[in-house]
Amino acid sequence: MRSLPCVTGLAAALVLAAAVPAAADDDSGFTIKDPRITESSGLAASRAHPGVYWTHNDQDEPRVFAVDSATGETVATVTLQGVGTPRDIEAISVGADGDVYVGDIGDNLDGSWDHVWIYRFREPARLVDQTVRATQFDVKYADGPRNAEALMVHPKTGRVYIASKNEEGGGLYEGPATLSASATNTFRRIGEVPWVTDGAFSPDGEELVLRSYFSARGYEWKNGSLGADHRVRAPIQGQAESVTYTLDGKALMFGTEGEQSTVERVEVSSKGEDSGGDDRPGGGGDQAAAEDDEGGEPGVTTYGLLVLAGGAVLVFALRRRRS
Repeated sequence: MRSLPCVTGLAAALVLAAAVPAAADDDSGFTIKDPRITESSGLAASRAHPGVYWTHNDQDEPRVFAVDSATGETVATVTLQGVGTPRDIEAISVGADGDVYVGDIGDNLDGSWDHVWIYRFREPARLVDQTVRATQFDVKYADGPRNAEALMVHPKTGRVYIASKNEEGGGLYEGPATLSASATNTFRRIGEVPWVTDGAFSPDGEELVLRSYFSARGYEWKNGSLGADHRVRAPIQGQAESVTYTLDGKALMFGTEGEQSTVERVEVSSKGEDSGGDDRPGGGGDQAAAEDDEGGEPGVTTYGLLVLAGGAVLVFALRRRRS
């Protein structure tokens, strides 16, 4: 993650934010209690174990954690064998084939690595601490190196997508129809999206949700391409890092980094309720979301909370630069 510019007027933002109604508490969310999980950078609902979510640290050993949403406790630590030393794991997704895909796709130097990696392993039938053999895939982008934090596997086609973040905006990249373990997999840019930290397809494969530090947007998914976009309600979090759909598709789970980090549940609303004024494919992004939310609807981003969240992100960014 790169550092963010200094946010001024934080005191004024606190006053402004105080006037915004807080979202109602929802006990369906949870707190990640495992002290080993300090930088939860990705989140994916397990297909084999309802109520369990996969997560991982971003710069860590080749391992992932299965967390029970009912208790917030880790119920299995899975170590990946047969892969190299991870550089910057940023995303995780469960595919239609029942495999877990782990995206070692971060690049804090904004495109300094000529390739990144995806690791894939079969989701375990039993949730116990174990070592599994994983397949490693080399990935390059057709238009040169990119920094990225979002990896999504389409639940119907099994195709893998990555959203980059080292431009003013970002790009959506499509992988080959089938990943190859013996050759480089070239991902090609197929659309323009905002600068994002994670993304997820809906279980029916008809919508793609992308989140940033301050907001989230949904995109209709038609024939392998982005359709009209609309605002998606998202909580304000100190370092907004991850998003996934619940297994039944009725809600989105938004996660954040840090010790004892929280995962918040937001019910999926109809597009009519969530839509902003900009429905162009790839249009609007964070700015449109902020403008849409000026009315002060509870539980969604407002201008005052944007500034406040920026201050919180600055604190986290400064801490990480010092570490």
